Order: sequence, then C-alpha cells, then structure tokens
Amino acid sequence: MSDLIPTPQAPAPDVLRCAYMDIVVTDLAKSREFYVDILGLVVTEEDDNAIYLRSFEEFIHHNLVLRKGPEAAVAAFAFRVRSQEDVDKAEAYYRELGCETRRGDFTKGVRNAVRVADPLGFTYEFFYEVDHVERLAWAYELQGAGALVRLDHFNQVYPDVVKGTAYLNDLGFKTTESIKDETGVTYAAWMTRKHTVHDTAMTGGTGPRMHHIAFSTHEKHNILYICDKLGALRRSDSIERGPGRHGVSNAFYLYLRDPDGHRVEIYTQDYYTGDPDNPEVVWDVHDNQRRDFWGHAVVPSWYTEASRVLDLDGNLVPLIEREEPKEIEVTIGADGFSYTRKGDTEAGFKVGGQV
Repeated sequence: MSDLIPTPQAPAPDVLRCAYMDIVVTDLAKSREFYVDILGLVVTEEDDNAIYLRSFEEFIHHNLVLRKGPEAAVAAFAFRVRSQEDVDKAEAYYRELGCETRRGDFTKGVRNAVRVADPLGFTYEFFYEVDHVERLAWAYELQGAGALVRLDHFNQVYPDVVKGTAYLNDLGFKTTESIKDETGVTYAAWMTRKHTVHDTAMTGGTGPRMHHIAFSTHEKHNILYICDKLGALRRSDSIERGPGRHGVSNAFYLYLRDPDGHRVEIYTQDYYTGDPDNPEVVWDVHDNQRRDFWGHAVVPSWYTEASRVLDLDGNLVPLIEREEPKEIEVTIGADGFSYTRKGDTEAGFKVGGQV
C-alpha cells in the first residue's frame, strides 16, 4: 500500500495547462541546432547563457528554456494557473504540505511565480504573469512541413505511481488512462487539466526523473517529414523510437533524443477528455498494444533512461528505486513483448474499470 500524501486543507490552485520546461544543457550551440535548426521551434529571446523557445501557436513568452550548465538535467516543470491569486494559492498549498517554496522571476518573460520542491522531489513552478508574444499560427511562410504547434505534455518517472497519481489528483488533475496488472499493481498513469489525454504522466521507475517533454504537430504526416529531415541531415541517430501509434492516448508519436539525451516526443491526434464523467481507460500491462498499437517492440532505453531533476538550489535530487515491478520486467518474448491477455480477441483494456 502506498504511503499517500495528505490532502491539504488549503485550496489547490486552478492549473490551466503545462506551460514550459526549464532544462539544463551542456552545449548551448548544439542544443540550438537541434531545437531550432532541425525541429523548428521559434526563438523568443536568447543570450550567452539561455535560449527561450516557443511553438508556433503559442502566445506566452516560451514553452522551453535551454539553460547552459555543467550537467544535463531538468530545473523545473512549469504550469500556468488561472490568475495571480492562484499563484498565492499554490504557495499556501505547498507550504501546508511542508514543502519548500520560493517566490520570484525565475526566467525571462515570467514574473512573480512560485517554485516548489514538491513531495515527490520534482521542482514545480506555478505562474500567471507572463509576457505575450506574437502567435505565429498564421505565419505559414515561417513554418516548415514538420512545424511544432503546441506544447502538449510532460512525462515524469517516479517509483510509486499510486502515490504520485493521488497527489496530482488532489492538485486537480484528472486521470484519463492507466496501466495495471491483474494483481492491482499500477505501472503508469496519465493525468490532464486541459481536456486532452494528459498534461503530465507518472511512469513507474527509478525517480524522480523526467521521461520526456512532448510537442504537438497538426497531423501525422508532419511527424513523417521530421523523420525524413533527420535522415537527410544524417541525424537519424536522434530517433530513439517510432514513428508509431500509441494504444495509450491513441496518439501518433515519435521519440527523439537531444544532444544531451533529454527525450522529446513529437505527438499528434489524441482525443478530447473534457466531460466531467469522462471514463478512465485501464490497460493490461501484458497487452503489447498499450505502448504501440501496431505491436512494435519498445527499445529498452525508453524504459530505463530518463533525465535527472534539480532541486531549488540547482542540485541533483537523489534517486529512489522502484520496489514494485516495472514495465520492462513484465515484457516477454524475443522482441520484448507478447500477448498474454485472455483470449485472442479480448481487448487488453477496459473503459471505466479494472482490467
């Protein structure tokens, strides 16, 4: 049984969406080439120590900060809230939990935010006041065939998925999908605020770590173009997994690794989850379609490798090993997968209930 985090009496902030990630990279020029020259993210602002990037449909200052540092890691997962009052609520909420909080301007373009060392060991930021920039949704002359149009989600690695999910549910996130086995072990869960499949997810494993940040394209042909572009540039070694179709989320995907090994997903075509009675989809961990709907194997690095995270002082957060089984431990067969669900035609997932 998970040792769940108490629910504060203070009201939770009204989180609107995942908004940006602040990551540390070791070579700013190489990272700029990857994120700007190859993937086409828009430079809002840059200097010798940081680059502020956004997607084409974004109107806030940035969706990604590349910050130069000695060791690659993630400095913060940032969420936008509905008002400045909600920033105050976030500060009070986490103080009641006994978490360290800090108030200030942590990046250019964002003001009067709060950063917290959350109960799981992740650094979260909550903000409202932000500089507006030009939304380039109609600037097709600037967009390439693989244009990244929105920041879609984060994915976090933590050893106790039940604990992590309950904590985020208390914060106001709704669980849309999960992966479990017949004994009730939870391997991963997807949670949302913006009425898509997720704004963040909890993947069971050694943590706290960052599994990936995901940007959306309009359609799957945009993802195929990115693959072709990487091949033409002799950069196909940046492709870790895909392209393919997820079972979980139903989205078309591609996973890349940046020059420091940070994982980036290119993502499109998931579904609406905004109704209050939207049912949770529960997948059987033994169903090989949960990660790839076509049944393709998942490379081991996707299960085992992830980015370290930093505390409020910029130090690496110590890792905790997962005691319950991990997904890679329950995959079987020569390619790492096999159908083990009951019957050849029975679905490996159920909507609104246990597998």
